[in-house]
Amino acid sequence: MMRRSYASAAALALLCLVAGCSGPPDPVTVEDGTITVDNQTDRDWRNVMITVNDHFRGGAPALAAKGRLNAPLSQFQTAHGQRFARASQSIVKIEVTATDSAGEPVKLQWPFGKQ
Repeated sequence: MMRRSYASAAALALLCLVAGCSGPPDPVTVEDGTITVDNQTDRDWRNVMITVNDHFRGGAPALAAKGRLNAPLSQFQTAHGQRFARASQSIVKIEVTATDSAGEPVKLQWPFGKQ
C-alpha cells in the first residue's frame, strides 16, 4: 500500500511539473490591454503606483489584502499628459510600488522576478 502512495505522489509531481503548476500566479499580469495587480498578502496597500516603461503612470489610493486591481493601459499617461498607445508601443517593464498597512514598502516588477 505504501508503494502505491509514493508512486501516485511521484506521478502527480511529474504531472504538475509538466503542466507548469509551480506555485501561485504572478502578482502582476498583462492581458488584453489591461494590467492586473493581485495583492497576494494579508495586508492592505495604500498609494499604489503602477509605472509602465519608466514613463507612463497610473494607480489607486488603496488595494485591499487579497484584492485585485485592473488598470487599462489606455489610462496610463506621462507627466506631460501623453497616453500609452497600445497600437504603437510595447511594454518592456512594469513596476508597482505601494506601502502596506504596517508601513513597509511594497515593490513588484513585471516580468516577474526581473530586477
